[in-house]
Amino acid sequence: MKDIFLEEAIKEAKLGLQEGGIPIGSVIVHNNKILGKGHNRRVQEGSVILHGEMDALENAGRQKAAIYRESTLYTTLSPCPMCTGTILLYGIPKVVIGEHQTFMGEEDLLRSKGVEVIVMNDKDCIEMMTKFINNKPELWNEDIGV
Repeated sequence: MKDIFLEEAIKEAKLGLQEGGIPIGSVIVHNNKILGKGHNRRVQEGSVILHGEMDALENAGRQKAAIYRESTLYTTLSPCPMCTGTILLYGIPKVVIGEHQTFMGEEDLLRSKGVEVIVMNDKDCIEMMTKFINNKPELWNEDIGV
């Protein structure tokens, strides 16, 4: 049985794919309640920063620092350096990652700063990203700065 919050992140990723974007989704959770959810919308919005994690945080709206320090961020893919920096900036103590086989983000940096990192190795997340990377390698490389 999958974690319900990871399932929400996967739904967001699928929504992003349906919109013609990159299938990465995220949710931020405080006290078992979703504060914000989002998906990578770089293509849809012509944005340089709207990765899934950034979109979820943006959609959560302005929160007190204490709220972030008690929250968990769920993401379908290992966080890139930009998203990792945001996680660290706001003191989010726990990150649940759908998969890191297709892309290994800054998990070691998160751990070195005391963030609890849980990697689920979710088959749906792996399959979704593998298929996307194979079908749209140029778009994927643009997203990760290659």
